[in-house]
Amino acid sequence: MRDARATVKPMKNIRSPRHEVAARPFIVIWEITRACPLACRHCRAEARPERDPGELSTAEACELMSQVASFGSPPPLFVMTGGDPFQRPDLFELVRHGTRIGLPVAVSPSGTPTLTAENLAALKEAGARAISLSLDGSNAAVHDDFRATEGVFRWTLDAWRAARDLGLKVQINTTVTGHNLTDLPQIVRLVHELGALSWSAFLLVPTGRGRLLPGLDAAQVEDLLNFVYDAGDFVPSRTTEAHHFRRVIIQRDILRDRGDDPVAVLGLGPLYESLHRELMDLGLPRRRVRRAPMDINSARGFVFVSHRGSVHPSGFLPVGAGDVRDTPLPEIYRNSPLFTGLRDPDLLKGRCGACEFRVVCGGSRSRALAVSGDSYGEEPWCSYEPGSFPYQDALAAAGMVAPGRSAGTPVTGS
Repeated sequence: MRDARATVKPMKNIRSPRHEVAARPFIVIWEITRACPLACRHCRAEARPERDPGELSTAEACELMSQVASFGSPPPLFVMTGGDPFQRPDLFELVRHGTRIGLPVAVSPSGTPTLTAENLAALKEAGARAISLSLDGSNAAVHDDFRATEGVFRWTLDAWRAARDLGLKVQINTTVTGHNLTDLPQIVRLVHELGALSWSAFLLVPTGRGRLLPGLDAAQVEDLLNFVYDAGDFVPSRTTEAHHFRRVIIQRDILRDRGDDPVAVLGLGPLYESLHRELMDLGLPRRRVRRAPMDINSARGFVFVSHRGSVHPSGFLPVGAGDVRDTPLPEIYRNSPLFTGLRDPDLLKGRCGACEFRVVCGGSRSRALAVSGDSYGEEPWCSYEPGSFPYQDALAAAGMVAPGRSAGTPVTGS
């Protein structure tokens, strides 16, 4: 299948992987186990206390890592997530093996009593380069209630400080729902105070236990994403399952260059104005350089392998494309109809299919499936109407695709 994205010009405000994403992913996420003592309200994996006997064995996990390494040099970032990775007694052995064969290994532990300075030191000794931690509130009351376990906030902050002291890179992830929308500026303050490689605002995908939580509406999401853009002036900010953040970055950079008011031009609402005002009132020092987000999406630079070895475009998109026990991961990633289809922006439907930003956004395929039952359906948490941004000439200069035209046809006019 042709790569419809190849004709799009590289943009300074959006980073592209160094290698063609149809040939190799930028990141591989492996769900090392679903075992976890927590019962978080949003859990995709619907984690449970005991390990699944069908998990990949140590030998099978090592084979999986060899498959990841076979994508070529430099290899994809390899992230071990869960559940709680510390529930596997072979975790350090697996990190050590991945490091030994040349994989850049990161671990995403849960905020449990296993998240100790000693265990983090053992991860560092085994070769892990980074960890990611979840912070869903700026205080224990908000965070612990969401994680349904008392003490998680304290364990997380203690681990954050310990990892920083050990020299591990730390990414902080925040699941954004109605419970913490107004707390986001204070979370940014905490990220600034303690320091992190990046802060990622994760937009809930209604899968697993997350199906029971109330979602945001598209107008709230638009306000939220513009707030995350503002937060990027103070902390390294990005998003997860909010691919339209890349559209917002392009729009806001154009408006910033022209001195225009984003509230007036983009029609932002009171939630944005409230969050923006509180962020400005914090008086945080501005960063000199903003780090552009990576242009990847489900099946396009991103692949997820479950605890049982099934391969998915995302951990939040429960449609399998194969099994690493039967077929090598590179073959599944490069050739499966599910993956090749999701890499073609001309297959997108609804507003996503007509949108001039579709080649750098594409919307959350996971949320589209969860809400509409169609992986190619439009992003339900996006309010943008294709062609409505007033500076279409600036989009043309950036190589955007004209609304309703095939990929590679630039926007024209002003």
